[in-house]
Amino acid sequence: MLTIIVVLILFAGLAFAAVIALTAPKPPVAMASVSRSFDGVDYGGMPDKQHFTARDGTSLVYRAYPGDPSRIVVVVHGSSGTTASVHPLARAIHAKGATVYAVAMRGHDETGRSGDIDYVGQLDDDLVDFVKTLGQPSAGQTRTLLGFSSGGGFVLRFAGGPNGGLFEHIILVSPQLAYNAPTSRPSAGGWVSVSIPRIIALSLLSRIGITAFNGLPVLAMAVDPARLAYSKQTAFYSYRLWRNFGPSDDYLGDLKRIPGSVSLFVGAQDEIFHAEQYAPLLKPVRPDLTVTVLPGIDHMGMTLKPAALEAIAAAAN
Repeated sequence: MLTIIVVLILFAGLAFAAVIALTAPKPPVAMASVSRSFDGVDYGGMPDKQHFTARDGTSLVYRAYPGDPSRIVVVVHGSSGTTASVHPLARAIHAKGATVYAVAMRGHDETGRSGDIDYVGQLDDDLVDFVKTLGQPSAGQTRTLLGFSSGGGFVLRFAGGPNGGLFEHIILVSPQLAYNAPTSRPSAGGWVSVSIPRIIALSLLSRIGITAFNGLPVLAMAVDPARLAYSKQTAFYSYRLWRNFGPSDDYLGDLKRIPGSVSLFVGAQDEIFHAEQYAPLLKPVRPDLTVTVLPGIDHMGMTLKPAALEAIAAAAN
């Protein structure tokens, strides 16, 4: 009997090893509605990158748009994104007077290791460290946290957690919710390729305390390979980055727990998420949530089209 048990354990271990080794995500075909959306974008006035030091000593990137010091807006980019990719949005908010900071999440925009972090929760720690660099809020100062797409899912996760009180206002722009939420399209409309077998294997191992393999990629994005060299996009996410940069499993609970006001904006023509599903899913949980669906605008258009920029900038100020 002991021999049989040992054999079964060895077989299970080999099976797990095979799943982990042989199921890397394959890059999907480049998604034109994303990659071509930045053609012709005006990057005029984009501030130079600045750096702050996180608690582990890593130098992390942000861009600052100085304005009214009593109105602070921190902007978080989407999956594979950069501080440059949210420049039009940050510029629009800044044009209405606020001081804006576009932060590069670790693993993106040449910050840390591309597509990876050290542990689940490190992005939360990094954002707390960045807020500390802003100093204590002055009398009458308001702070807003805005996240787009996967960044919106992360902002929802962060704001519903123990550090949500750092911001008075939360703005979610086309936010990613859980993969099984009514808002989610299969494979995010073609934007991602996910290795489900590898995720399952790594999740099971993590539950028993084995995290040595959590740096392996589990998600590939439909970025254009020809543009990677100059766009600085991130093409793959490790298991731990995938688990951190997005919503928690209890995203509805997070929404309910957010201490400040919450606004959500989404384009009616979003090809990655189901825009019409946000309000019926979320408002029963958070009745004071405002949901604005902008006609004729797709996913990336929410950070680029004048109508979207105007609506979001007005809410952020």
